[in-house]
Amino acid sequence: MSQNPSPSGTRPRAGTVKHALQAHKWLYLMIIPGVIYMLVFSYLPMGGLVMAFQEFSPYNGDTMLGAFLHSPFAGLSVFKKFFTGPDFVRVLTNTLSISIANLIFYFPAPIILALFLNEIKNLAFKRVTQTMVYIPHFISMVIVAALTAQLFSTTDGLVYHWLVELFGRDHAPDIMSNPKLFVPMIVGQSMWKETGYGTIIFLAALSGVDTQLYEAAEVDGANRWQKMWHITLPAIRSTIVIMLILRVGTILNTGYEQIFLMQNSMNRGVSDVFDTYIYMKGVVNGNYSLATAAGMFKSVVSMIMVLGANKLAKMFGESGFY
Repeated sequence: MSQNPSPSGTRPRAGTVKHALQAHKWLYLMIIPGVIYMLVFSYLPMGGLVMAFQEFSPYNGDTMLGAFLHSPFAGLSVFKKFFTGPDFVRVLTNTLSISIANLIFYFPAPIILALFLNEIKNLAFKRVTQTMVYIPHFISMVIVAALTAQLFSTTDGLVYHWLVELFGRDHAPDIMSNPKLFVPMIVGQSMWKETGYGTIIFLAALSGVDTQLYEAAEVDGANRWQKMWHITLPAIRSTIVIMLILRVGTILNTGYEQIFLMQNSMNRGVSDVFDTYIYMKGVVNGNYSLATAAGMFKSVVSMIMVLGANKLAKMFGESGFY
C-alpha cells in the first residue's frame, strides 16, 4: 500500500506565489539585477525628496543621514519661494515653448517617416534607408552640439556662409546667438537625431497589419494614399495614442544635456529650462532644497499629465496606457 506523501513533499497549489516561483524560478532570477537597479537608482533616491520640505544643508550633520535629521523643517516655504521667485515664470515659459514645439513638429516626424518607409517595396533599398536614418541616434549629443556650432559658426561655418550668399550678410540668420531661433534649433536637432530611431516602434506596429486589408482595398480601387489613410493609420492608432500619452507626460522634461550644450550668453534668456535651473540651483549654487522642490514640481506635473492624457484617451474610445 502506497503511503501518503509527507507535507514537505507536497507540491504547492497552482495559482499561489510559491507555485509561480517554483515554476518560473529562472525567469525570476533573471529579473533580480533589474529590480536591484530600480531600487537603488529609482526608489532609494526618493528619500531625498524630504529636502524640499527642509532648509537642507549637507553641513548640518557629520554623516549624510545626520544632515537630513538635523536640517530644520521648513514646510512649504521652499515651494513658496520657488513659485514666487523671479525665475519661475521665465523657466516655465521656456520649458513649455520647447516642449510644445517638440510635440507639434518632432512627435509626428517618426510616424510620417515610418509610413513612408512602409511604402518602400524594394527590401534592399528599405534596409539601407533604415540603417542610414538610425545612425544619428547613436551619435553623442556632445558631437551633435559641436557639429551644429561648426556648421553655423559666423566665422567659418559652412551653412552660415550659404545663408550669407542666399540672404546677404546683413540678413543672414545667426542661429547660434539669435534667441528667436533657439527653439527651432533645438527641435531641428532632436528631429535629425531621433526621428529615424523613433520609427522602430511604429514599423513594428505596421508589421502586424493584415495584408488582406490592402488587397481588398486594391480591389475596391483605393490608391496608395487612400490605403495609408484608411488602413495603415487606423491600424497603428493605439500605438500612436500610447506614445502621445508618454510624450505628454514628459512635457516639462526638455533634456538637460542638449539645452546645456547649446546655451550661451546671447540665448540664455530663452534657454533656461527646469533641467538647467535645477542644475544651477542645486549643483552649482548648493541650494539643494530649492532644486529638489523644482524637481518634485516637475514629477507631480508629469504624473498629472499622464493620468489626464490617459483619461482623455479613454473618453475618446482608445485603450489608453493602462
